[in-house]
Amino acid sequence: MNDKITNSPQIRFAGFTDAWEQCKLGGISEKVTEKNKDNNYSETLTNSAELGIINQRDFFDKDISNKKNLDGYYVVRPDDFVYNPRISNFAPVGPIKRNNLGRTGIMSPLYYVFRTHDVDKTYLEKYFLSNSWHIFMKLNGDSGARSDRFAIKDSVFREMPIPIPSVEEQAKIGTFFKQLDNFITLHQRKLELLKDMKKNLLHKMFPKDGANVPEIRFAGFTDAWEHRGFSDVLDFSISNNTLSRAGLNYDHGEVKNIHYGDILVKFDSIVDINSEDVPWVTDGKPEDYKNQWLQNGDVIIADTAEDETTGKAIEVTGITNKYAVSGLHTMVARPNQEFAPKYLGYYLNSPAYHNKLLPLMQGIKVLSLSKANIAKTNVAFPKDTEEQAKIGSFFENIDNLITLHQRELNSLKNLKKSLLQQMFI
Repeated sequence: MNDKITNSPQIRFAGFTDAWEQCKLGGISEKVTEKNKDNNYSETLTNSAELGIINQRDFFDKDISNKKNLDGYYVVRPDDFVYNPRISNFAPVGPIKRNNLGRTGIMSPLYYVFRTHDVDKTYLEKYFLSNSWHIFMKLNGDSGARSDRFAIKDSVFREMPIPIPSVEEQAKIGTFFKQLDNFITLHQRKLELLKDMKKNLLHKMFPKDGANVPEIRFAGFTDAWEHRGFSDVLDFSISNNTLSRAGLNYDHGEVKNIHYGDILVKFDSIVDINSEDVPWVTDGKPEDYKNQWLQNGDVIIADTAEDETTGKAIEVTGITNKYAVSGLHTMVARPNQEFAPKYLGYYLNSPAYHNKLLPLMQGIKVLSLSKANIAKTNVAFPKDTEEQAKIGSFFENIDNLITLHQRELNSLKNLKKSLLQQMFI
């Protein structure tokens, strides 16, 4: 550790002023060349850019390696580091992760496994979460023959410069990021618990097929729910092509994505009717086509997707002085009777209703729903609109809480990302 680094990190713990040194990766580590002789170990591990070192089956949901031919795999012991040359959006030069599983496993010889010494392992682990070492990789390697693999020789990889502060400062940095990671994990768990709670309540607060009341209900409501045919309470009054056939030019409109809980719907166009830049039609004004624009209470249903999100819906709310056109691969249903705001949006996304759509979907790789098939389903709702309103408001509050926790989690992740760049050289 002879080479002094002239630049110090932008953020540093108080009391530390000494210049950081640098050494080569090969100076603080040794490549692991121990092979899995006689198949002593059977757990195959993988190195994920997002999840770190985990069991291969847990990551792929199946075994990738051949259990009968694992003697050529490297033995990865607890606290060993592993470089995975696979490129991804999360790891543009491939990830380097530490084995935090607390047990020994094996990895394909495609990985570079190394064991460290004379350095705080947690400090080094967090350093490899920054992108400070990416510059060296990009200058000394390339993407190789395969576009998803980064190619760098082992001898060159070991030349990677590693910034090394004092042992005490290493420990402080490592502990700080470990605590921050624990805090992020705690917020992630809270968010997942909220999502699970919402999912569970969507199961229990709407009647299952054949039932007249839900498992969980607000106090004071006892009447049986109504079950009516979809086409009796909603009709497909808007065609996505109606406005374009009328000659509407909505290229001037603002494209906007609307989140409705976990569901994302794209409006092709949202435009201010008081603006001078209002879309025009060849034979009239936009107001003449009022009934063909989206209105509050309309339900947008995804009619095509590559998974079971086909049939997911969003109830339109909050449109005041703007016209809105639904996006592609959607159908619009307009209620022909009064419903409390938000009720339909949550009911149509509940398992109680969505499960009715699953057997009606067509296709293999891409699933689709037709208006005729949706019209065959029944819609359940309480007669009292006050009960509808309570249900809609209840789930809206949960969604707001989920959004708040998601924002807090994103803020923490962004803070960590920023600190990783400012607390390392």
